Amino acid sequence: MESDLPTLKADVTRRMDGAIDSLKREFAGLRTGRANPALLDPVRVEAYGAEVPLSQVGTVNVPEPRMLTVQVWDRSLVSAVERAIRDAGIGLNPASDGQLVRVPIPILTEQRRLELAKLAGKYAEGARVAVRGVRRDGMEQIKALEKKTIISEDQGKDWANEVQKLTDLYVKKIDDALADKEKDIKQV
Repeated sequence: MESDLPTLKADVTRRMDGAIDSLKREFAGLRTGRANPALLDPVRVEAYGAEVPLSQVGTVNVPEPRMLTVQVWDRSLVSAVERAIRDAGIGLNPASDGQLVRVPIPILTEQRRLELAKLAGKYAEGARVAVRGVRRDGMEQIKALEKKTIISEDQGKDWANEVQKLTDLYVKKIDDALADKEKDIKQV
């Protein structure tokens, strides 16, 4: 049944896209020395009896290349926002100015750059592992279809080649994203 190939291919592609999206989110959280609102994405604030994302209690802006600001909507949450940013483990030290929380982005040391590059490599390897896992699942589905004689052995080989081409394409996308991130980390 040739109609199963597009379904299998779409499923594999969707899952591999998910691995790339996850990698991009992880990369966005890596500090590169330049202000980026995504740096504060992992920050969760204790507000109204629950932990909520920072974006639900204020607006994050980039007024200058080495500064982030958070305009907190509720004055009573300013100290909670400061504490959440400080405790998030991202190496930032905020200071409040009324309802505005200023978050200066310190210059990265060479040692910190190396650590960030290593962490980026770890994230990329995780994405590669995820893509290879999707490949393995796709290959197992093909073998199961062959075993049930729904597709022929030749069709199975053709489908396996398609899955392998997708795997190679996505691993290259991951490698390219890693190279871009490493270049970004090494820039001043």
